[in-house]
Amino acid sequence: MAKKHILVVPGDGIGQEVTAVGKIILDKIAAKYGQEFTYDEALIGHVAIEATGSPLPDESLEKMRASDAVLFGAVGHPKYDNDPSAKVRPEQGLLKMRKELRLYANLRPIKLFDELLEASSIKPEILRGADILFFRELTGDIYFGEKGRKNNGDTAYDIAEYSKYEVERIARKAFEAARTRRKKLCSVDKANVIETSRLWREVIQQVAKEYPDVEVEHQFVDATAMLLIKDPRRFDVVVTANLFGDILTDEASQIAGSMGMLASASIGDGTGVYEPIHGSAHDITGKGVANPLASILSAALLLDISFGMKAESNDIINAVDAVLKQGFRTRDIADASTPADKILGTAAMGEKVAAAL
Repeated sequence: MAKKHILVVPGDGIGQEVTAVGKIILDKIAAKYGQEFTYDEALIGHVAIEATGSPLPDESLEKMRASDAVLFGAVGHPKYDNDPSAKVRPEQGLLKMRKELRLYANLRPIKLFDELLEASSIKPEILRGADILFFRELTGDIYFGEKGRKNNGDTAYDIAEYSKYEVERIARKAFEAARTRRKKLCSVDKANVIETSRLWREVIQQVAKEYPDVEVEHQFVDATAMLLIKDPRRFDVVVTANLFGDILTDEASQIAGSMGMLASASIGDGTGVYEPIHGSAHDITGKGVANPLASILSAALLLDISFGMKAESNDIINAVDAVLKQGFRTRDIADASTPADKILGTAAMGEKVAAAL
């Protein structure tokens, strides 16, 4: 196996803490399987603004382009959340990274470990067996459309925009994934109201003709939000637009018990970026209590998708499962019955997974 170069981009808040654990797990895998991974680091977000004035310095972007994969942390800081007038913001670095690397598909597996049935606020009998793969489009919608103020600043607007090819390319990835799973695809839109959703549905219907073996259904986003809680097992692969995907996958985190359990992969035609979905979480930054399992599972996705190392990826997932079966928890997935000596901090949970490997 050729040497693989991984860029670690911790970013802000607990991103610094959880990516450090993700890297430890990658090192453990390299040693166990005789792989060779090299690493570099780069700045993004608030830490990049503080150091360079830019949320994504050119040097960081060049390092991303030159790497085989990116293990990413999080961006964000309360300083900007409380100042809507700020012209430079950490999230601009994230959006620019997605645009410049042409990361148009965000994959978010919502897979429930049986040991965490009680960690969710949803009844175990509704959850058991849920296994959903979300495809969220990443480069269109109101996130990238024209935006601004008018009428002396009293009116704000964000324009949602999609082109046919943007929907086609993520649709094909979602259909291909459905073929490897239960052959069911749900496309989520709001075609009864929104013109971009009408285009979205038209394109999905056209692409579906190429995949006659995949069962397709169309759901409005509001109905989907209800059904994710009522009957999550009905879903297999879900494909949707940028804004809807952002909201629905955070809702779906409750299926897995915590946002701290959810990994994601942002992919396109070049370097893939792998990150937990939980954000920078500055309320717990530096306390050593963040759940590193989403970053660990993101490392597993990195090995599988970017490097084709399926066995190594499954080994990590099985190690996480083994640690959960032993009763170990971080505080976000613990409950009243969890013994105090089983509630671990960030580094200790990483050590348990490494030992299980």
